[in-house]
Amino acid sequence: MIDKFVNSMADAMTGIADGSTVLLGGFGDVGIPTALLDGLIEQGARDLTIVAVAGGRDGSAIERLLSLGRVRRLICSFVRPASLAGRLFQQGDLEVEIVPQGTMAERMRAAGAGITGFYTPTGADTLLAEGRETREIGGRLCLLEYPLPGDVALIEAWCGDRWGNLTYRDSARNFNPVMAMAAKLTIAMTRNIVALGELAPETIITPGIFVNRVLHVPL
Repeated sequence: MIDKFVNSMADAMTGIADGSTVLLGGFGDVGIPTALLDGLIEQGARDLTIVAVAGGRDGSAIERLLSLGRVRRLICSFVRPASLAGRLFQQGDLEVEIVPQGTMAERMRAAGAGITGFYTPTGADTLLAEGRETREIGGRLCLLEYPLPGDVALIEAWCGDRWGNLTYRDSARNFNPVMAMAAKLTIAMTRNIVALGELAPETIITPGIFVNRVLHVPL
């Protein structure tokens, strides 16, 4: 019988290795799997690459992970200079790669879909294109981008069943589905659980085939 629910945070975090690339769902405070990020802090993995929309505001779970010196590289769309991530970067203690949000989402979708690369006009005429391949397509300069896979994805869902089928609530959907597709190991926290068969197929956003572990974290 397939049952992807785990009984504890320790079970959910098992096997996350030092040096892992961790895809972290959410946008601001919406859809971010804070409990799983706290679990990652407790688990102890180090030398991590974190992929997230932003570098984390003061007091956020990302900031706590950064403050412990557990992150070597941050791939994101935005870092405030005054934030901890910004200060660590300026001190040379953190590598930062800035990726436009749409490009980041498409790079992860490409990883999940098996696409080996794609061209986009976003960023092609900016500093982001320096030293990288560009070409003109349809009269527009485009930049070659590559997939962005993860070793682990930590995501938040609204509802899940024991097969790992997931739904999301409103804008909490954001980056979570593409991150689930792009990772070798996807760990989801879900706010609600339902019996197998209760989720109508058309409401399932992330099919269980992309999910390895589910932890129930009620509101």
